[in-house]
Amino acid sequence: MNILVVCAHPDDETIGMGGTIKKLSSKHNVSILFVSEGITGRRKSGYVSSPQYEVSKEEMQKMQKEIEIRKKHAKKACKILGATNVQFLDLANLELDQIPLLKITKEIEKNILEIQPKIVFTHHYNDLNPDHRVVYEATITATRPIPDSTVSSVMSFEIPAATDWRKPYKFNPNFYVEITKELQYKIKALAAYHYEIRKSPHPRSTEMTKAVAQRWGSLSGFQCAEAFEILLMKSRNPENITF
Repeated sequence: MNILVVCAHPDDETIGMGGTIKKLSSKHNVSILFVSEGITGRRKSGYVSSPQYEVSKEEMQKMQKEIEIRKKHAKKACKILGATNVQFLDLANLELDQIPLLKITKEIEKNILEIQPKIVFTHHYNDLNPDHRVVYEATITATRPIPDSTVSSVMSFEIPAATDWRKPYKFNPNFYVEITKELQYKIKALAAYHYEIRKSPHPRSTEMTKAVAQRWGSLSGFQCAEAFEILLMKSRNPENITF
């Protein structure tokens, strides 16, 4: 089975569903599509954010180097998780809402035609990060249930310090995947993005990543789990549904 994960930024795949990717990749082909480069929205190099919008040519050149570094980190993380196909669109970070939605939708549609996925994962619609919201909108449009589509299921994941920081909080999971054995790989993949890891108690710290997995596990009867909200699920043979 072919599976596509559509992410706004490199590291969203690991933070949002790294354990599930690891579990799925043992039996299925998992592809990752990164829409934005994840760097230039900071408006400053050095992995820190500047309060100013304007950026010098020198800073932009430095950030371009950081974009390439982040790509290498993404490829390393995806390899740890077992994702076989990784693609980067390199669209402007935190400015996806300035790009025609049609353009982003068409890029995702192109990937769907190439990969022929049965399941597509993406961001949740109610998220603090504007890139996450745009990617959701583009993905849900690209996966609309037209008769000849290969896509039978679409699911959204949350990103700590983004989905849960959007008020009011609306992530309402109705599907859980146990990742008790896979959590160690999620932590290892997260470490590949060492410039993006924060110190505890930040939600994207190693400690809190484990805590989030334990929380979803406690709410679903597992030791550790990742949570998803089903956006679309259809089957001609429901008795044969497996995951």
